[in-house]
Amino acid sequence: MRLIAAILAVATLADAQSRAEYVGGTAAQLQSGEAGAIDVRDPQYFAFYAKKGQIRIAYDKIESLEYGQKVDRRLLMAAVISPMFLLSKRRKHFLSLGYVDEDGRHQALVFRVDKNDIRATLVSLEARTGLRIQYQDEEARKAGKG
Repeated sequence: MRLIAAILAVATLADAQSRAEYVGGTAAQLQSGEAGAIDVRDPQYFAFYAKKGQIRIAYDKIESLEYGQKVDRRLLMAAVISPMFLLSKRRKHFLSLGYVDEDGRHQALVFRVDKNDIRATLVSLEARTGLRIQYQDEEARKAGKG
């Protein structure tokens, strides 16, 4: 299983930039809701680049990786447009990182990652950090492992 993950990581590193939104955490240089890109191409650093700020974290400083989903039923669209929207679901994909900063303090970042980029991001992070992704539930495990 690890061999497959490593092969996928190498294959995805060529295009390992994911559209994401910073949801929250302890990064003072980023504002909640700021759109940008997660970049895992650098062999030493995880990075998030946004218009108004950026953050880079050495992979060996990352202590935890967690992935989860939030499923929203499209209630407003169902009420306004068509009841058929009740049958559709929109999943939001969240990546949480725990790490230790230069001063030895524990920090956290939470990102909403584009659904088309989440698997490549998770595989790349596992390969770069040597950590296993912690899944919030079985649905997240299925979506994250593909």
